[in-house]
Amino acid sequence: MLSSAHAPRLVRSPSHRLRPINSLHTAQSSPLPTTATESSQILTIRKSLLTKQTTAVDLAQSFLDRIRRTEPHLKSFLYVSPDDAILKQADELDNKIKNNEQLGPLAGVLVGIKDNICTSDMPSTAGSRILENYRPPFDATAVRKLKDSGAIVVGKTNLDEFGMGSTTEGSAYQVTANPWDLSRVPGGSSGGSAAAVSARQCVVSLGSDTGGSVRQPAAFCGVVGLKPTYGRVSRYGLVAYASSLDVIGCFGSSVADAGILLHTISGYDKFDSTSSKREVPDFTSQFAGKDYLESKPLKGLRVGVIRETFGDGVDPEVISSVRGAVTHLEELGCFVSEVSLPSFSLGLPAYYVLASSESSSNLSRYDGIRYGNQVLGDELNSLYSHSRAQGFGSEVKMRILMGTYALSAGYYDAFYKRAQQVRTIIRDSFRAALEKNDILISPASPSVAYKIGEKKDDPLAMYAGDKMTVNVNLAGLPALVLPCGFVEGGSTVLPVGFQMIGAAFDEERLLKVGHIFEQTLQGSSAVPPLVAEELTR
Repeated sequence: MLSSAHAPRLVRSPSHRLRPINSLHTAQSSPLPTTATESSQILTIRKSLLTKQTTAVDLAQSFLDRIRRTEPHLKSFLYVSPDDAILKQADELDNKIKNNEQLGPLAGVLVGIKDNICTSDMPSTAGSRILENYRPPFDATAVRKLKDSGAIVVGKTNLDEFGMGSTTEGSAYQVTANPWDLSRVPGGSSGGSAAAVSARQCVVSLGSDTGGSVRQPAAFCGVVGLKPTYGRVSRYGLVAYASSLDVIGCFGSSVADAGILLHTISGYDKFDSTSSKREVPDFTSQFAGKDYLESKPLKGLRVGVIRETFGDGVDPEVISSVRGAVTHLEELGCFVSEVSLPSFSLGLPAYYVLASSESSSNLSRYDGIRYGNQVLGDELNSLYSHSRAQGFGSEVKMRILMGTYALSAGYYDAFYKRAQQVRTIIRDSFRAALEKNDILISPASPSVAYKIGEKKDDPLAMYAGDKMTVNVNLAGLPALVLPCGFVEGGSTVLPVGFQMIGAAFDEERLLKVGHIFEQTLQGSSAVPPLVAEELTR
């Protein structure tokens, strides 16, 4: 348990909003002026390098030192690159700066990669024993783009096995802790990526989102989480869970960083037939600093609050914080109205039928023959069964069985076909709501982070935690999760996040609104107790 000396110093204003309590910049970075990028670690790092206020080697070493101090408590990473490999890349960058060579947009930025995204020089296990020690012969397209932009991949982050879970307790290797309270979960399945950014073990990170696996852990860990439109980012190199739902998403400590990261990894890819050929805009080009904002910078923006997301099963403290965020949007000039999506409650059962069905097909490739770990048997069928029995965890086995049952003769129409029909209804209801509203609002999760082990033996309760997020995946829409406040959580406070949903390929609007919200809401961002003292020295 964390001592009170490490608790964040929170001061409540008369309006009961939390005041800002500490900078998001590391000791090696110097704050930018009050501009559109004042909260961006990426651009702060770039300025510090170009002005020679620090070196890439010193910057990389500071992150490596922080990982060394915090990782025994957090266990965010399944694999961390050797120090000499990271420092070598940083030294090469310093030499480029000395020689006045052109730098990529993410030069010197340390990035964490969820371990179900392929990396050619590191293990990619998807959190499963069946892929233990597996090293792909290629980089995922998103990873290749990051490397081409100058980013340094610091390591592979922990996850629920094959992305199947909401707590990161389902990893075959270790349980990741929440940086705000080490006795609580960071969310999942991208819990390692969220915890790593929250604890400033890396600047930004990639996760994957099939039913909320970027957005829910972002809310639990108090960081920004962005799920792009299906097709905006190539899925080539992402270990498949449910192919019609999976997307690669972004974590950052600010909206600007999430937007810069998304711009870097977006775009058409010939290796992914589902990737979109739409032009990728500069998502941060229209950002403005708070000193340059009008009194009503969001005047005329139509915001719909989804009625069904504020009912039974949602913690009152979460509702209060999200209602406060909605009130702040009204103060910024938004026209806010309540929107009803009657099909919203149907999303959770439809999602689990479809995701389990697709996973039962996708995971059939892990047979102990082509790749992955093999357990010998007397004949071929026993080799298959033994390899899969020892390689897959209990949650993965259960979802494979559920999906196989839903696809079986006699049950296909009753389950899979009906779930697809529900998906169409949900997609149409979102389309209708977004014709009348520019963005939709909901909580990101029904609760704040809960205790490790609290829901591990109750899968239905764990699944219910996804009810705010799965509909967005079913509809293929983009969504942005932002911190909007804190609630008491025993020895410390715990962050609350809210979700903004936009029309397809409208990430630019979501990020612009999110940036203004972030710049103007007092106390919406903070660093967790684990690293607060270090970052405020």
